[in-house]
Amino acid sequence: MKTSINIDVGGTFTDCFIVRDGTFYMVKTPTTTYDLSVGFMRAIREGAALIGISVDELLQETEIVRYSTTVAMNSLIQREGSLLALITTAGFEDVIHMGKGAQWADGLTPREMRNLGRMEKPEPLVRRDMVVGVKERVDSFGNVLMPLDEEDFREKLDFLVNKGARGFVVSLLWAHVNPVNERRIKEIIKEEYPEVYLGNMPVVLSSEVLSKAREYPRTMAAVLNAYLHQSMAEELNNMADELRSMQFRKPMMLIHNDGGMAEVYRTTAIQTYNGGPVAGLIGSAHVARLHKYNNVVVSDMGGTSFDLGLIIEGSARFYAFQPVIDRWMVDITMLETVSIGAGGGSIAWMNEVAGKKLEVGPMSAGSMPGPVCYDQGGIEPTVTDADVVLGYINPEYYHGGRMRLNKDRAAQAIREKIARPLGLEVEEAALLIKNIIDSRAADAIFKETVLRGHNPEDFILFAFGGAGPTHCCGYGFRAGVPRIMIFPYSPIFCAFGSTTMDTIHVTEQSRRVPLLLPGGQEYTSDYAAFNRVVRELQERALKEIRLEGLPTEDVLFALELGMKFGGQIHSLRITSPRMFVNSPEDVKAVYEEFAREYARVYSPFSLYPEGGVDIENFSLKAIVPQPKPELPVFELKGTVPPRVALKGRRPAYWEEYGGFHQTPVYDQRLLECGNIIEGPAIIEGEDTTTVLPPATQMRVNRYLNCEIEKL
Repeated sequence: MKTSINIDVGGTFTDCFIVRDGTFYMVKTPTTTYDLSVGFMRAIREGAALIGISVDELLQETEIVRYSTTVAMNSLIQREGSLLALITTAGFEDVIHMGKGAQWADGLTPREMRNLGRMEKPEPLVRRDMVVGVKERVDSFGNVLMPLDEEDFREKLDFLVNKGARGFVVSLLWAHVNPVNERRIKEIIKEEYPEVYLGNMPVVLSSEVLSKAREYPRTMAAVLNAYLHQSMAEELNNMADELRSMQFRKPMMLIHNDGGMAEVYRTTAIQTYNGGPVAGLIGSAHVARLHKYNNVVVSDMGGTSFDLGLIIEGSARFYAFQPVIDRWMVDITMLETVSIGAGGGSIAWMNEVAGKKLEVGPMSAGSMPGPVCYDQGGIEPTVTDADVVLGYINPEYYHGGRMRLNKDRAAQAIREKIARPLGLEVEEAALLIKNIIDSRAADAIFKETVLRGHNPEDFILFAFGGAGPTHCCGYGFRAGVPRIMIFPYSPIFCAFGSTTMDTIHVTEQSRRVPLLLPGGQEYTSDYAAFNRVVRELQERALKEIRLEGLPTEDVLFALELGMKFGGQIHSLRITSPRMFVNSPEDVKAVYEEFAREYARVYSPFSLYPEGGVDIENFSLKAIVPQPKPELPVFELKGTVPPRVALKGRRPAYWEEYGGFHQTPVYDQRLLECGNIIEGPAIIEGEDTTTVLPPATQMRVNRYLNCEIEKL
């Protein structure tokens, strides 16, 4: 029996998607922020109960557990990492404290950036008194100009340990070209503080975390990895111990932000950052191929955030130009998604400074205490409270009736905190909250499409997350997207998305290799320089795959190159049409692909072959394909939903009608392929509710996905 367990931990809910012999099972439980392993195991237990077997039986037949987590981000936000020491080349001790000019604004929202008077540089993750410089030097070609002064370093090591260091980050100049001195420092630390000692501490080398040029992002990537290492290790060890205690011996895979996954013990902490939204992006690309959609806006509105990504011409391969984690640039390979604080748990509040202006988010009520209607002690009104007051969410059927909501308390909170200060009725205030959150999401879509040169009318919107189907018509049509699709598994779509991912190891190396010589007439003939780097990357990737126990004969390689015209600072990343170059034709093919992509991004008039073209970075993906779940296809039924699908009617507030209107309510589980529903209507699933406004139409397709259009 082929079974997989796929879990995505969000800020409010923990989602579980189980595939068992082609049958899908979905579970949604509150996230236990105090210990994520508690919510992790609770989701598995509820999944087993849903199937009708014991947890032990479920785990015994499970072949793989996939997991995406927010623990790295949570530790960073709360600044709960270990006390770290940074070891760098003498004379460069202040790099992370000086930072870059952009560090003032990295990671801030546009609103925060406009408030110059309150803008501050982030507090470094390593204190200045915990940074030491060591006597050593390697040049840009990898030549050792000065070997490590080991006696000097041992003295500084004792100093750092006596100061209370609980981990070491080593980032030396040009270590990505020749890491010999970094490796020797690690050997000395292990000699002085071996694993048998209680004082043993992790050592993170920048050359192993990010083997690329640019000292600041390389150092920050290593610092972040070390800072998050302990909390990640503790959390994952707790989960692994729980699974092992139940005799689970198969791999536990972590979702990476580069679009793949790898075993827990072959994963660095920073690779897990933003893993959930990336899983949703990859899953959307899989579904888009089934439906033959080329351009998709991928939107995930959960309890805490609204995550957004794009699929262009069938590809989800769009990387963040200068990826920022929290407030620090890291330059790792990370698929680009945008996240704003706009979810079901986003708090509505009066901005007194702006003159009693209603704001929604970015603060969230989370899962504890949650929205006021949860009746768990929350006192701040949220988007979910507004949805309940407007009649969109059924208080008696929240999460399939497993959680009852208190509508009266939601209305009271909105009345006291929002409606009364604004001189509005409760329903008017609730509608205003809904419109604000929808507008914020629509603005994010507009920026990601129009400001990147795309027309929203050329896209379809995929809406998922617990609040996505409830608000998709509000933000999708407002952004100018003409068609929307929701799914039976929308509430746990990111967990579903992880089932469509392959095992991927990304190896990178900064190495300058000329491709087109200055003058623009002559291609390089030094093929060996190009091929040598690729072979080195292949060997490193295959070593990682062997350590995971995976067959290397199934590995597929994809090469991406960071290239630029002569004299430029930043490079443009392309997919190389050749794995190796052995002829002028091969080199020409690589250049033409770069010129084509450069012209698409910056216009054909910006090409400058006369300056020559250099390759700056090599990035190799080693892909071990994994089986993908087959979505069941259903037979076409009539356009009229079956009578049993109509649950009844209830008052819901529609702006188009200026008030409440008796609205038909359907059971999403009982809808059939070909069914058409015209708005206004409400379609209830166990873990989400689709709100269909007037003058819209929803059609159920052969996968039981629902496509919504305006009439």
